Amino acid sequence: MSAAAGQTNPADYGRVDPDGTVYVRTAEGERPVGQVPDSAPEEALAFFVRRFQSLEGEVTLLQSRIAAGSVGPDDARKRIASLRATILGANAVGDLAGLSARLDEIEPKLAELADARRAERAQAADHARTEKERMVAEAEKLAAGNDWRGGVNRFRALLDEWKALPRIDRATDDALWHRFSTARTTYTRRRKAQFAAQTERFSAAKAAKEAIIERARGLADSTDWGATSAAFRDLMAEWKAAGSASRSDDDTLWGVFRGLQDQFFNARNAALNEQDSEFRGNQQAKEQLLDQAEAEILPVTDVKAARAAFRDFLTRYNDLGRVPREAIRPLDGRVRALESAVREAEEAEWRRTDPEARQRAQDTVAMFETQIAKLQAQADTAEAAGKARDAARAKESIATYSQLLEQARTTLADFER
Repeated sequence: MSAAAGQTNPADYGRVDPDGTVYVRTAEGERPVGQVPDSAPEEALAFFVRRFQSLEGEVTLLQSRIAAGSVGPDDARKRIASLRATILGANAVGDLAGLSARLDEIEPKLAELADARRAERAQAADHARTEKERMVAEAEKLAAGNDWRGGVNRFRALLDEWKALPRIDRATDDALWHRFSTARTTYTRRRKAQFAAQTERFSAAKAAKEAIIERARGLADSTDWGATSAAFRDLMAEWKAAGSASRSDDDTLWGVFRGLQDQFFNARNAALNEQDSEFRGNQQAKEQLLDQAEAEILPVTDVKAARAAFRDFLTRYNDLGRVPREAIRPLDGRVRALESAVREAEEAEWRRTDPEARQRAQDTVAMFETQIAKLQAQADTAEAAGKARDAARAKESIATYSQLLEQARTTLADFER
């Protein structure tokens, strides 16, 4: 072995004849390894020592690679066999037997390495199987779902993950791949069908909205404000019912339709604002007339005079013409309030003078008076008989009926005003 390993120098295993022939010493005896003519014996021997050292370096390198796990057991065995054959017949000077023995020392380590490799492969196979089963389950879930945008990217990522994993046993690997591939195909077909249907819906919506826009073009310049406003409301309802086109088409179509709407309604608002300016005088006249009517009629004390005054007011009010839009509701509210006050006064007067109602009020008073007289007689009889409890109950009833009698007399008095 080498001097660096604490053994004899490789040169100790060789000698040189005077004719330059170099021999190596082995357990079987000497054998010539070559001849270096016209050289000093030291130089001739050193040439073949370097050959030995080169072989020794190859053995050392193989040991290092095995220790680092950078060479597999099968490849290592092949390399050992090759080196052993080379070493035993090598034309080199050194401890060839010792170098071959170093190869023998590697063999047990290869068995350990093979066991470790098998364990690693088994662990990797278990991991790969678990991961592929997980990916298959996710792929089948995606295939049954409706995530048409995120799903396609996720399938692409899953496929890349699948390719990065090692194969497991063929039957299991093929079965899992079949499920994964089937899920991806199902998803792709459903996605294509979905987008085809969506494209069809978009096309139908686009066509419907284009037709609505053409109808809106014919209305945009109209001055028939009421009817055209209603027509535009109908078109808006149709627009919403038409559904959505593609986003770009929808935005463009809406811009056109909204522009036509704005064209009409801006013109209508300008015209109505001009009319409102013209009607401002009518508003002021109606407000003054209302102030006067409310002062004359309210509160209603003479129903007949109030009704005549209201009729006269209403005729004069209607003759004044239209008012600005924002004044219509407040004015109408005041007119209705005035009319309600007159009507309620008429209804109260009718109720007060109704003969049937008066008779009912008289009958009610008479009934309560009769009942009280009867109860008073019962109370007197009970007291005379010493029945204090019965007398007390009769007096309690008298008190209740007396309250009802007062209410009935008040109602009757209203008819006698």
